[in-house]
Amino acid sequence: MENKYSKLNPLRIVITEDDAVIRDGFKSLLSQEESFMVTGTYRTAEECLADLDNSRPDVVIMDIELPGIDGIEGISRVKKQSDNIQMLVVTVYENDDLVFKALCAGAGGYLTKNMPSHRLVDAVKELVTGGAPMSTNIARMVVASFQRNLNSPLSARETEVLNLLATGKSYSVIASELYVDKETVKSHIKNIYSKLEVHSKAEALDKAKKEKWI
Repeated sequence: MENKYSKLNPLRIVITEDDAVIRDGFKSLLSQEESFMVTGTYRTAEECLADLDNSRPDVVIMDIELPGIDGIEGISRVKKQSDNIQMLVVTVYENDDLVFKALCAGAGGYLTKNMPSHRLVDAVKELVTGGAPMSTNIARMVVASFQRNLNSPLSARETEVLNLLATGKSYSVIASELYVDKETVKSHIKNIYSKLEVHSKAEALDKAKKEKWI
């Protein structure tokens, strides 16, 4: 799909983010693109929704955790008002449940805030040309969720951790690759052992492979 936007016919973008520094940073970054026009910035989803007729966005960038209704509900309500508006989540959250709720609500892309700054511009362009931009770690989570046995007791993130363990990677390396701290990885592994009713990495991997959960 070809990009139809230009300086004379700019892509209209709205930013919904409660952190003023991040909100202004996104606006500044996006405004540098000649074919982009930021037509509204809002602290809450309610403010965004109330001004949709005025801001007339092609793309809404939405955080998940917001004062009042959360971003997932905000996405759903925006899409109900106009299904043509493209929704892009930009958040700190990598929880697999939130990712899938956001996608089911109508988000066309999902980025985490630890991305390089240029990624936001690229993602908006990708979104409006038919793509589904996602941070690498989010994309891996989505793929893992489809690949694993549907009867698996493990979440997408737990499956991802176990797959990384299977390659011989240390807790520190896994934490680095998933953009989380080491304690979070340990917590995931503790949950994995509990769900699989095992007491060691070897037992967990053996059971998961036999059951085709990884």
